[in-house]
Amino acid sequence: MTLGAFAGVALTIGLADDSFLSPAVPGDGRNAVGIGGIGMGGLLGLMLPLLLLAAVRGTEEKPRLGPGEALLKALALVLFSVYLVVVSLLAAQLGWILPEGITTLLSFFIVGFSWAPVALFPWERFGLGGLGGLGGLRSNSSGRGGSGNRDASDKSD
Repeated sequence: MTLGAFAGVALTIGLADDSFLSPAVPGDGRNAVGIGGIGMGGLLGLMLPLLLLAAVRGTEEKPRLGPGEALLKALALVLFSVYLVVVSLLAAQLGWILPEGITTLLSFFIVGFSWAPVALFPWERFGLGGLGGLGGLRSNSSGRGGSGNRDASDKSD
């Protein structure tokens, strides 16, 4: 996770300094882009190895992920990471009117709390309800929590 955060900062600061985005990022907003890089790299550095581990290792209670489900979750992680960078670029625009210290402080909260609308989005309506956990939200046959197996105490006539 730490290495991913360092790589994310290097990538985004490089984008802010030496790419086509450099005219769009004011000097006082450069740190905001770095904060987005920390979020992007930290998320990818933590979750992608865990996702790969869940794809190759499983138990009876939590079966391993299939290739399609693992790919869908990896794609969702990458898209959310790009979302964090876009939010940080928007927060960097405060650098045109505010000093660097205040822009950095505000961008920390803007990028840090930008996940809230994504968390409140009704993903189940689009068939993406299983993106919440690495094991996936699997439905069971009984409609109750647990393994889906009903024993004699659950049956009632």
